[in-house]
Amino acid sequence: MACDTTGTLNYMLAPPDGSRPCHYVNVDSTTGKPVRNWGEDPHDMQIEDVREKEELYKLDNAGFQYGREAAKHTSFLNDDEIEREYYPESIDLIKRVTGASSIVIFDHTIRRRRPGEVDDSPQKRQPVPLVHGDQTTASIARVHRHLPPTEAPSLLRRRFQIINIWRPISHVAIDWPLALCDFRSLDFEKDLEPVTLIYPDREGDDPRRGFSFDSDSLQDGSVATVTPHSGFQDPNTPEGAPLRESIELRALVFYD
Repeated sequence: MACDTTGTLNYMLAPPDGSRPCHYVNVDSTTGKPVRNWGEDPHDMQIEDVREKEELYKLDNAGFQYGREAAKHTSFLNDDEIEREYYPESIDLIKRVTGASSIVIFDHTIRRRRPGEVDDSPQKRQPVPLVHGDQTTASIARVHRHLPPTEAPSLLRRRFQIINIWRPISHVAIDWPLALCDFRSLDFEKDLEPVTLIYPDREGDDPRRGFSFDSDSLQDGSVATVTPHSGFQDPNTPEGAPLRESIELRALVFYD
């Protein structure tokens, strides 16, 4: 049975001096250096539970959709095993869902909630309590770096998308579920603000409204999303619920 909820969603508050918003990635937390030059603007939001209404949300209209297919790979403890076992089955899933002809997976992130942990190094990522999108038009223009040099020219002449697959790991994602913003509720002139991600070796981009979640986000539930999203604390989470564990995978999806 669906049960709408409320949650605090944090939006970006632009730097007061008008400078470009920046976020420093993989910063050593012991240095005391700030990781960003912008603040957060929290809003209490009504969040719709779309359980039993999942079929209303499709990539083409909402920017995301839900699926029910258990992953064959189940451990999600070793990056090499994930690339060897989980990537191929994910490629097959995306092809079946979208009809795409070619898939290049270029990234994945494991998130496990660790209350009180401040280390946000790549091996200790936690759910992100901030409304954000993973790509901007500028970052899309740089996708060639993820492609074999000999294949990039022909692939980039085709229509392509960047699609994420998000899955809970091990158990139902009751603790800190994922809220997704319906593409149709966005005002692109007012709601989106690019943030420069500054890595030790490069710079990148990270793009900001009805939200929905699936309270029945089971281990076999997956979502392809190209829309703003955020982890959030659901006040209806039962005491003692297992802490959130999830994997998100990012793929370049090409069509003939």
